Amino acid sequence: MLRSLPAVGWEHWGGDRGGLRFSPLAQITPANVGNLVRAFEFHTGDLVSQPSAAMTRTKFEATPLFVEDSLIFCSPFNEVIALDPGTGAQKWRYDPKIATDQRPANRYVCRGVTYWVDDRAAQKAACRARIFMGTNDARLIALDARDGIPCANFGSQGEIALEIGMKPDWPGEFQITSPSVVGRGVVVVGSAIGDNRRVDAPRGTVRAFDARTGQPRWSFDPLIHEGVDAGHANVWAPMSADDERGLVFLPTSSPSPDFWGGKRPGNNEHADSVVALRSETGELAWAFQIVHHDVWDYDLPAQPTLARIDTGDGLRDVVIQPTKQGFVFVLDRDTGRPVWPVEERRVPQDGAEGEQLSPTQPFPTHVPPLTSQTIAASDLFSLLPRMGQSTCEALFASARNEGLYTPPSTQGSLVFPFTGGGVNWGSAAFDPVDQVLYANTSIAVHVVKLLPAAEREGFRPPPGHDFGPQRGAPFAVTRAMATSALGMPCNKPPWGTLVAVDLKAGKILWRSTVGTTEDRAPLGLAFKWGTPLISGVVITAGGLVFTGAMDAYLRAFDGRSGEELWQGRLPVPGVANPMTYLWKGEQYVAIAAGGHSESGTSIGDSLVAFRLARQGETPSLWSRTIDRPGGRFWSTVVGIVAALFAALVALWRRRHRAQA
Repeated sequence: MLRSLPAVGWEHWGGDRGGLRFSPLAQITPANVGNLVRAFEFHTGDLVSQPSAAMTRTKFEATPLFVEDSLIFCSPFNEVIALDPGTGAQKWRYDPKIATDQRPANRYVCRGVTYWVDDRAAQKAACRARIFMGTNDARLIALDARDGIPCANFGSQGEIALEIGMKPDWPGEFQITSPSVVGRGVVVVGSAIGDNRRVDAPRGTVRAFDARTGQPRWSFDPLIHEGVDAGHANVWAPMSADDERGLVFLPTSSPSPDFWGGKRPGNNEHADSVVALRSETGELAWAFQIVHHDVWDYDLPAQPTLARIDTGDGLRDVVIQPTKQGFVFVLDRDTGRPVWPVEERRVPQDGAEGEQLSPTQPFPTHVPPLTSQTIAASDLFSLLPRMGQSTCEALFASARNEGLYTPPSTQGSLVFPFTGGGVNWGSAAFDPVDQVLYANTSIAVHVVKLLPAAEREGFRPPPGHDFGPQRGAPFAVTRAMATSALGMPCNKPPWGTLVAVDLKAGKILWRSTVGTTEDRAPLGLAFKWGTPLISGVVITAGGLVFTGAMDAYLRAFDGRSGEELWQGRLPVPGVANPMTYLWKGEQYVAIAAGGHSESGTSIGDSLVAFRLARQGETPSLWSRTIDRPGGRFWSTVVGIVAALFAALVALWRRRHRAQA
């Protein structure tokens, strides 16, 4: 008989307003995690209802909320769906009817929705509890969290169309991909804008509206434009809020264009910064810049994590900001000053013509980098014996490579860590009990090459290369992963790791490789080399860390040792942040499993939830054997061997009968 326990929710994208991604639930533990079984799988229906061309441009990155006795999430096409948390049965659905003939700059994606309760409204009033969602076509929508009906008193019949201040280059240049945040009755929304198109690009204005009426409250442009010709510095990643202090925390991005900044001299405040604003007014409280004059696309991709940490001098409220470079900055929440020293160190110079690089960049000194920040020929990966110089050796020999912050160049420059991280939008998670920070990291190399403007028109990038015209700059740009002739990363594995950090001690506790080659390699070969890990983790008081990867498994790791304890097979890779909740006495773990077109995975439309086996249930033999990394390869090998043996037996019998 299941105990009758109150439901424990997941009310915000990051678990709480500060993005701890920590759950107090402890029903699932390292001792019993092997008894997890699939509770349900829900299909959004996108695979059958959406055009196939549009599906090839989707990224299902949503993290469900557990609020109002429902799991509520958004599809890549901004359909908001509410499910029964125990069975996965659909309760309601809202479709904003996103056009599927556009080409969104960041593909069709919706990382999550935002929940807010109006404590001034009557208990049963319509839209007392609201769901806010930003859309791929730049609308902010408010729905009743209980039935999905638009809130008629918000904006125009439940929605606001954002004005971007200039004509877009194409439909889809400007979109909203991450959830908004609500602080003190004000809903704050960022934007995602196509990179490297032009110098004169849309501004990265952050907008705030009254959460009840939708009336504009304030706007804030992170980039100071005096003497600067640039746009962007937008906030495309999730934000955080501290209602007690009345602050909202923004992780800002780089100015336009990413890889040449000759028309934006100086440090470009407050781009590439953690920015704290007053929630009610938009007034700047403080800002701390992570990258000066960014020409590497090292913007801030991760939600700032608000935590109370033991610094050795007592507990302190801080903002923890992980970065693409693998750094972890820890800032005082009231002042923005570093808790531990940050040094300005000299970095490589001699940028492209017209460039004005910063001579130094900030380096945290207490917490070590989560990933390596230098790459050399000795770090190259070779799977097979070769004759002569390999593709990767030739690439490394020809490119500029002077370590972290090597400037982009016309000869080609190695950017390592690559522009996908280090840490990406999945952010970090913090255990407030054990005082340990956990983060997924990716380890790969980008080759960035500047092209003279005269070569811009009619240029056709090679396969696998991004091309940015950077109109208004003297250079266009190409960017590509450094890969071998076999299409594998040039750098040695692992290519994705989960890292645990003791912040107080400034010490890496452990690193674990996450992911295999099973869903990419022939015959399902499952080399444990790790996969890029742009999504994040959830940690629990039960001592577990759950994460997805680019192969089709949800995994559980021991939070203390980093040992991989369990894998749950998914229909396609779950490139999204998982979450956990308690419903009718049972703890569930759920993840969106829809793949990631930008990373070349298979595409699906599932939300999958797991729970512990009930009395009389056991995990199936299939789930314990075939549905484990490597299981498909060995089942294929066994099948081939069995077929060969059967063929040999049949041949022997035929010959035996012929001789008789």
